[in-house]
Amino acid sequence: MIDNLEWKEKILKDIDKLDTNLDEIKKLDFKEKEKEAISRAKDYREDCKYYLEKGDEITSFECISYSHGLIDTLRIIYNII
Repeated sequence: MIDNLEWKEKILKDIDKLDTNLDEIKKLDFKEKEKEAISRAKDYREDCKYYLEKGDEITSFECISYSHGLIDTLRIIYNII
């Protein structure tokens, strides 16, 4: 079982990875619904940070995981991964 500090470190790495992935796709020409997915992913990233600050690592991890799922879907559609 991992402790809260390990959770926090993992989540912070996931936030950095998400930011890298967002930079990777920012120059693509997205349709309106795809832009909405990106906006929601960014909102979930901010939710992740909020819950992490509050000490709720589980909810924080859920938020960043969902955010990654939204962005990874776009990366798959556009043959980036």
